Amino acid sequence: MDLGKKIFELRKKIGLSQEQLAEKLNVTRQTISKWELNETAPDIKQAKILSEIFQISLDELVDNDIEKTLVTKVSNVEKLAGIIITILKFIGILFIIYCIFMIVAVVLFTTLRDTTKEEISTELTLNCSVSDKDYMISIANDGYFNCSNCDEEIQKDIKNLIDFSDLNSSSEKIEAYFSDLNGICE
Repeated sequence: MDLGKKIFELRKKIGLSQEQLAEKLNVTRQTISKWELNETAPDIKQAKILSEIFQISLDELVDNDIEKTLVTKVSNVEKLAGIIITILKFIGILFIIYCIFMIVAVVLFTTLRDTTKEEISTELTLNCSVSDKDYMISIANDGYFNCSNCDEEIQKDIKNLIDFSDLNSSSEKIEAYFSDLNGICE
């Protein structure tokens, strides 16, 4: 709707004549007539006074569709808020997955560490002697074997007796080996 027609309709709606409206604006009746015929238009100060007289906003007076602009801005803010919420949800899910992973890792690490300690700590040392010669033999269930002062033949014989998964049985076999040589193990 054009401005002149809007002024005409609003003037009629509140029941003012052109003369009465002209008096309120300090203009002539002909000025009001020219505005209503769209021959001229009020300046910004006059438009402000008109909006006060008609009790509407300047945007409504000039048919400026501010509502569409506001709806667009609100819509854009809602879209941005939706994107931010989606990002925060994604970050939250990643954080939860990370926490679960860390808990599982700590449990596994603790369990494996305890298991590893048990395996490493299972070690056996025998002190054996034959013909006034002493031998210190160390074996562990992780495959460790040491007989520092054994000659090659004794080392080979003892290695053949060892079952690293059963150190007690291996100990008995080594003691029997030295007993057969007329020796002793402690």
